[in-house]
Amino acid sequence: MELLDNLALGFATSLSWQNLLLCFLGVLLGTLVGVLPGIGPVATISMLLPITFVMPPVAALIMMAGIYYGTQYGGSTTAILINMPGEASSIVTALDGHQMARQGRAGTALATAAIGSFFAGTCATLLVALLAPPLTELALKVGSPEYFALMVLGLIASITLAQGSVMKALAMLVLGVLLGTVGQDLDSGTERFTFGLPELADGLEFVAMAMGLFGICEILRNLEIGRSRSPEVSAVGGLMPTREEFRQMVKPMLRGTALGSALGVLPGGGAILASFASYSLEKKLAEQPQRFGKGAIEGIAGPESANNAAAQTSFIPMLTLGIPASPVLALMIGALIVQGITPGPTVMLQQPALFWGLICSMWLGNAMLLVLNLPLVGIWVRLLTVRYHLLYPIIVGFCCIGVLSISNNVFHVYSLIGFGLIGYLLLRLDFEPAPLLLGFVIGPLLEVNFRRSLVLSAGDPIIFLERPATAAMLGLAALALIVAALPAMRRRRDHAFVE
Repeated sequence: MELLDNLALGFATSLSWQNLLLCFLGVLLGTLVGVLPGIGPVATISMLLPITFVMPPVAALIMMAGIYYGTQYGGSTTAILINMPGEASSIVTALDGHQMARQGRAGTALATAAIGSFFAGTCATLLVALLAPPLTELALKVGSPEYFALMVLGLIASITLAQGSVMKALAMLVLGVLLGTVGQDLDSGTERFTFGLPELADGLEFVAMAMGLFGICEILRNLEIGRSRSPEVSAVGGLMPTREEFRQMVKPMLRGTALGSALGVLPGGGAILASFASYSLEKKLAEQPQRFGKGAIEGIAGPESANNAAAQTSFIPMLTLGIPASPVLALMIGALIVQGITPGPTVMLQQPALFWGLICSMWLGNAMLLVLNLPLVGIWVRLLTVRYHLLYPIIVGFCCIGVLSISNNVFHVYSLIGFGLIGYLLLRLDFEPAPLLLGFVIGPLLEVNFRRSLVLSAGDPIIFLERPATAAMLGLAALALIVAALPAMRRRRDHAFVE
């Protein structure tokens, strides 16, 4: 009964004209971002952060969430039609989706992606509504040592699941945590690492860092790579799958939804990991695995369901613990902190309208996406003809105006440019900036809980080993780091042996 009351509050909040409009704008913009390769949800939300500060927190969160899961839809459109995934999680969809399009079944492929995404998003939203309250109650009963250990485990898991070198990801994570210490000390008020600059007394500007590392950096990288896009698209054809195709879709959708829901709560690229895992699972279970890569409808239904379910359930650790499972959710947490709301288990009690309004808006957003995506296919494809040399200067100008509007301080514009150049340099050296942002957001919370734990134990660090739950989580974090580092250590040893 309590769940029904909470859902009623959530729908009352999300169905207000302002929140409904922002949800629509979020999913529409998310679809656009998913269609256009080279931008992505992280860069988009980074650029929109200044706008969210003048909105009510629930409205800002609903819009940003819509952008996040809307990109999962948009990325599949160009993956199917022109074999150009707009999002990394849509790479798998292109394998069979584009083959179906070449066979004159583009409409069926698009409908399969939309239906699978809507079904998975609906189920995952219900799962978030069911699991969030008990997890929140559990989170309220744990102390600072458990929170510290949980944050360490989450951060370590995020780098072990990330692509590329684990040690480089760990270095970025540590750098992010260190950058989070810039500013005044939490207890004494003493300035730390400000180098005499009064602009750094309150710490580094989160918006400038996010926009620079992802917005400006992505533009510089795309300009270097250069992109050739072909707007030539074959006829979409009929949209409704046949009865036999529906039968082939059902089981992959169910398995993809279950797999994506489970993997979504893991830190790192949950949606990407879920889509690849779903494709591998469907191929192994198929009676004719040779059909995959040649237009198998199961190769679309499973991964599309998995990546959308993962995008929804990734909100569980954010809503219940205040721990982001991805850089996008780290941006959302940063936006809430700027507005004076500390993410975590107390949000559900202190801000129930925000908590349940966001959950209910997810279902509304998925329904909007189902209606939006198929009729607007032609418009999305035409947008691919927009030349990047026109698009990118507009994005850079928007970033500068947005950062300047926060505090009318030119120093933050310099910070934006500096972080953009740093992000580009890091990418050239094969360092991913996403762990840096996660470390920067979680670092202050990590420090707070670490200090509180030491206060409880009168400065004795043994408190982290005395509590079973804390010791277990720290042990898992150490084990995950060792297991992730073993392949690199083995390759280095083999290379030294050959020499």
